Order: sequence, then C-alpha cells, then structure tokens
Amino acid sequence: MARIGGISLNVILLLLLIGPGCKAQSTSASATLGPEITRRIQNEIRSRYSVPQAIEISVSDAKPSDTPGYDAVTVTFKGGTRTSTHDFLVSKDRKTLAHLEKIDISQDLMTKINVQGRPVRGNASAKVTIINFDDFQCPFCSRMHQTLFPALLQAYGDRVRFIYRDFPLVDIHPWAMRAAVNANCLGEQNSEAYWDFADYVHANQKAISGKSKPEAFANLDQIAKDQGQKHQVDAQKLSACVQKQDETQVRASMAEADKLGVDSTPTMFINGERVSGYLPEEDMRAILDRALGAAGQPVPAADAKK
Repeated sequence: MARIGGISLNVILLLLLIGPGCKAQSTSASATLGPEITRRIQNEIRSRYSVPQAIEISVSDAKPSDTPGYDAVTVTFKGGTRTSTHDFLVSKDRKTLAHLEKIDISQDLMTKINVQGRPVRGNASAKVTIINFDDFQCPFCSRMHQTLFPALLQAYGDRVRFIYRDFPLVDIHPWAMRAAVNANCLGEQNSEAYWDFADYVHANQKAISGKSKPEAFANLDQIAKDQGQKHQVDAQKLSACVQKQDETQVRASMAEADKLGVDSTPTMFINGERVSGYLPEEDMRAILDRALGAAGQPVPAADAKK
C-alpha cells in the first residue's frame, strides 16, 4: 500500500479512529491556491494513496517553507469527528506536489522516553534497552510478549533490559486501560508482580474479555489481587489503587507515545531503533545481536539462543 511520508493509509484511518495526527506548523504569510490547484491536489492524493470517499480531504492556503522553490500546505483528512493532518510542499509554479519529512536526530531517541520507576526485566544495568509501548488487549502485543518471554529473556537477560510503557488503544480495546492501571498498581510495589500480571493477561486475553466489559474489569481486578497476594504486597494499598483507577500515569505514557509518532501496538525502541508490529523470534534475535554489537557487548553463544 502507498504511504504518506512513511504513514500508510491504514495508519491514517487509525489516527482518525483513535486520536489526532501530527499538527502542521503555522506561519504568518499565506497565499490562496485557487480552486483548480486545490482540486488537483485533492484528486492526486485521493488517487495515489487510495483514500476512501468517506474521508474528506481539505487543503490549506500555501505558506512559505524552508525548501527553496516550494511553499508549504497542510492536507487534512477528516472522518466523522476525527482529523489527521500532514504537511506537503507545492512548487511555486504550482506544477509539483511533494511530501518531505524532517526527522530530529539532535539527541538520542531513548532519552525522550521516560522509564523512571518502571519495572525492569533482565539486567537493570545492561547497555541495550528494549522499550515496548504495549496494549494489554492487543492480540499482536500478546504474540510479541510471548516471543520476548521467556525465550529471549533467557537468552539475552544478562545483556539486555526490557521495559514496558503503556499505549492502550482505548477506542478499540475497552479493557486495555484498566489492565494498564492495575498493572501499574502492582508495579508501584513489586516489579515481579507487574511482570507476572503482564504474562498472565497477555496469555489469557480471550478469557479475560468474558461476555461484557464489567466482567472483564472484574477479571482484571481479581488477577491483580491474586498477583498481589502471590508477591505479598500491601493488600490495602493495592485495593485502594485498583479501586481509584487513576489514569494519569497511563495517559502521560500515551501522550509521550504520540510525540514519538507511535501509532500502533506493539511498538518497540531498541537502543533507538524503532520496530513496529509483531516480529518473529529470529528477527528479534538479529536486532538484539546488532544492538549488542553496536554497544560493544558480546552476543550470546549460539547454543544459548536455542
């Protein structure tokens, strides 16, 4: 499928469903394109990227850009009450439309992700870090989780560290937010309780869903209670946290993910390399080996990977 600056139509539609897209920069000077040029831009984008007729396309006035010979325009996709905006360039002679994406490489991407206080699996002081933006109800996240644990943890656990951040797709996964909150309630007291909860939920998504959202909520609360008892956490504190359902921490993680351009789950950052979607074990091993090599660390012996 054609992509707009690395963003496929499916991602555009997902943005329309689950939240706003990236915002265009504004400048003071602008120039009207005129109805004919606007129509050509709309037609070309709809045709080239197979945009459904149900999605409205609008084009802003042209504004000065940093690219010689081109002005900037913002193209807005609207479906229902949701919008997604993308920046394009149109030549000053109005004969060429282009899409360029600026990528900030001024600092290490990993420094933009807040992992303070997050439960860690593996070697807490490892040179290679895998940060996974996860959704407890996402079936692809379940597959990815079961690929990471236990096989990759056993093979690489003394060389890497695994950290999860929350990115529940709340518009399509009705109990993902509650699962994230409950997991964090456990994680505040005991890291192993967090990871055991994550293992169980990812392996039992269908059973947890039950027949209704209230049933799923009750199941998640019971799982949190069971894990709390197993790891001997403060039961009263855990119960109060689960009952309160404070989404602040999860929402902050979601906002951080949005700023990083995360638009699907699972999305992992491995020492700055972004990996989106489910990957089989052999592909993950190749990425981890490459990250270890770049960090000047030895890779596990071949027999340790089996």
